Amino acid sequence: MTNYAPEIDDEERRRFLRVLGVTSAAAVGSDLTLDGLRGMLHGDSAEELSSMGHAIRGDVTGELDADLLAGGLSGLATRMGRIEDVRAAGIPDRDERLYRELAAPAWTINDHLVDIGFYESVESHLPAFTENHIENVAHELIRAELLTNTLSDLGFSEREKTALVMNVANNTGRLALWMPTKNIPEGVEFDVEHVAPLHHRAAEGSLLWVDDMDTHLWQNEVLLTDDILDAAMWDIKAMLGGFHLLGTAARGVTDGSLTDSQLTAALTAGTAAMIVGQEDLTNDAFRITDEMRAPHSWEVEG
Repeated sequence: MTNYAPEIDDEERRRFLRVLGVTSAAAVGSDLTLDGLRGMLHGDSAEELSSMGHAIRGDVTGELDADLLAGGLSGLATRMGRIEDVRAAGIPDRDERLYRELAAPAWTINDHLVDIGFYESVESHLPAFTENHIENVAHELIRAELLTNTLSDLGFSEREKTALVMNVANNTGRLALWMPTKNIPEGVEFDVEHVAPLHHRAAEGSLLWVDDMDTHLWQNEVLLTDDILDAAMWDIKAMLGGFHLLGTAARGVTDGSLTDSQLTAALTAGTAAMIVGQEDLTNDAFRITDEMRAPHSWEVEG
């Protein structure tokens, strides 16, 4: 299994442990894994998250298509199992849709969630990305073995699972810029009435970025390096993993597999992972600087 997530540096590690409230010397000096952290967490994050999840469950129970969600999640898991093959294929040919096919099952789920007003319900009951909410979500996600095991089933290594949760916990400032629609201030240059709910923007935005990868890579082959392609693949894996968490939350309403607090954690963490992933992807693979790009042909020849 290829580890696409970058190595976790000391500063990221310290910030992550600080958010979690973990000061144990064992944690500081050991390999950082979610399983290892689980027993070091203190406090109860579930109560506050439960009321939010309960409200969402009450809104959408009876509206969700259980078979569609199960089929879509299964299809997405299968496509994610091909990520290493897609990376090994290198640059797609002009008419290939290697990356677009990865995201296809997620679009089916997304369209259903849009149709039933799922995203509106989620935005109405979940708070903005505050430090307290992110801390509670990170705790609950680590405690919820069902959710972390789901990431394992999707092909996430231990380092990748830790990196995904760390991306959620360590990026409160970036996430806070993504406001719920109701919190967008007056006087902006666009019509807020036509702005989709926050979680819809994150989900559909991430899928659109994945869909654009085939054409982007084909058009910019001369600029691309293995480092750029590896970084992009991690961003894409994180986004699709985040979408799977969101879809798992929706399915959890239909089959009762998640508690109310786990439902909230999956929705928030999945959305946050998609936001961070698409922002990172723009810097890792779309805004290619001279320092990042492959050498010019005359530099190679020389």
